[in-house]
Amino acid sequence: MAFLTFFGLVWWLAGVSALGAGFWPAAALAGCVVAAGVWRTGRGLRNTGRTSLPADVRRRFIWMNMLQWLAIALVAAGARVVGVPELIPGLVAVVVGFHFLPLAALFRQPRFHLTGALMITAGVAGCALEAIGGPTGSGQTTVGLGAAVILWGTACLAQRGPAGPADHPGTEGHSQTT
Repeated sequence: MAFLTFFGLVWWLAGVSALGAGFWPAAALAGCVVAAGVWRTGRGLRNTGRTSLPADVRRRFIWMNMLQWLAIALVAAGARVVGVPELIPGLVAVVVGFHFLPLAALFRQPRFHLTGALMITAGVAGCALEAIGGPTGSGQTTVGLGAAVILWGTACLAQRGPAGPADHPGTEGHSQTT
């Protein structure tokens, strides 16, 4: 849950940074307050029902995250090369969304399918806003705020425990991914 809360805040700050200097400080502070609340609410879960990840699960998790970061770097570089850097936030959200899909099976957290689908949707929406010539920064704001709410919502749902069957040895409580 801490990963989800942290990356939710990162997305929030990215989204509100496009609002302009007049709104940014208050919106950034609001995001910090929400993130602190999400983190504080789930703090008691840190030592409850947690076990170390089995070696094979840990190895697959590391590979999935390495591939995600590589895909993000390639997408960002590609968008810059073809002259559409305004699409980067949306494209990154799509990559992150796709990264959640195999994590659903790895951690036996079916709710990650929804998280992934919503992240992909937020990314596509942001790209569409930029592609149709929406107001400056509207794609970045849409993606950033949408992704933050999605990740914080997933973190809050994680506080309720595993979403799948109860017999998942070694993966209980491991719903904290990026």
